[in-house]
Amino acid sequence: MPQPRDPTLDVLLDLEGQVLVVDSDGGHWVRFVVTRVPVSPEKPHGIDYSLTLHGPDGERLVGFDNAHSVGQGKRGEPQDHRHRLRTIRAYEYRDAATLLADFWTTVDAVLRERGVIP
Repeated sequence: MPQPRDPTLDVLLDLEGQVLVVDSDGGHWVRFVVTRVPVSPEKPHGIDYSLTLHGPDGERLVGFDNAHSVGQGKRGEPQDHRHRLRTIRAYEYRDAATLLADFWTTVDAVLRERGVIP
């Protein structure tokens, strides 16, 4: 049975290629890479996505994506997951709106921990 259409997916797809500065000093920025792909076991949502926060030196501080396997040995099937600083954890994708909310919540938390925002 096909999944119902996600009405918020267009919002996520519209962010494709966007790079946004997220602090007043211009040192931290986010990047959105989002493309529609055929539905497959690796990409069951029909999108390939990478939402990332980068620090002043370009280091990825936060990332939500579905491009590779997760785990110590990086074995197994590719799955949705999130990177937060140096940890990787599985992420349960529900819809585009939830993905964006979870991404921005994590970005805000990391920026607060780093003293970038109050």
